[in-house]
Amino acid sequence: MTNAPAKPRPVYRNIHVTDIVRYRLPVAGMVSILHRVSGALMFLLLPFALWIFDASLSSEFSYEALASAFAAGAGPLPGWFLKLVSLALIWAYLHHAIAGVRHLWMDATHSVSKAQGANSAIVTLALSLLLTLALGARLFGLF
Repeated sequence: MTNAPAKPRPVYRNIHVTDIVRYRLPVAGMVSILHRVSGALMFLLLPFALWIFDASLSSEFSYEALASAFAAGAGPLPGWFLKLVSLALIWAYLHHAIAGVRHLWMDATHSVSKAQGANSAIVTLALSLLLTLALGARLFGLF
């Protein structure tokens, strides 16, 4: 037996803030983080969603005021800003719902392989972005 110097063992450490830009997260990891971000965004935009819901159902006058707020703005906020916040809420809901269905499907079918996780993550991202683009185009009056 020889007394060769031992190779240094790899050091695994937490990611520092400066390493975030260079760190390559897998697609499933991005979907997981975006699932958390979309949940937080829905929670933070809950007062806005309740305002829209209340204004749209209270009376015809409040609905007209809501429609004009989205067209011309409400107070100091321009209409495009309200539409942008609504688009963020639409994305958050769609992404959170689709990612939730992905997790339910993976739990129900015991699909936990790396390839299936990556494929379902890509489908989740594609569906949420495509549906958000379609609803955003409708929201901004492109069709």
